[in-house]
Amino acid sequence: MTVGLRTGELAAAAGVNAQTLRYYERRGLLAEPDRSLGGHRLYDEQALTVLRVIKAAQRLGFTLDEVAELLAAGRVGTRRRRADAGLQARAAAKLAEVDAKLAELTVVRDTLRAALMAGCDDLLACSEQPTCPVPFDNGTHSPSAGGGCGC
Repeated sequence: MTVGLRTGELAAAAGVNAQTLRYYERRGLLAEPDRSLGGHRLYDEQALTVLRVIKAAQRLGFTLDEVAELLAAGRVGTRRRRADAGLQARAAAKLAEVDAKLAELTVVRDTLRAALMAGCDDLLACSEQPTCPVPFDNGTHSPSAGGGCGC
């Protein structure tokens, strides 16, 4: 009889639920486990490692599709393939996405701060003031616009 982790044990160790395990199996992220004589799924230790890798990649912003591609690239034995489609290329692309989001969020933060400093309290009234820092006209107002809204 094969010894391994049962579904509940693996799920608890990885911090996921049993439905997540089955979902990852259906998506091909997690190998289908062996079965006990009674039909219970028995996962090997590698399954726990794979689950931890999946969760870590998700925390870094990778989608499950991207995680699947990373796992597939890692399973290919050639180094050249890994360099083209592996973690280095994907991490660089994800870092560029994060930097772009941070830039957008910085603009949002600065605009909100400027709206607070300007005393904006009425959205409709602010929309009619040329000094309002909120970009009502597709971004032509600047968060650093001088003066208050007067609204």
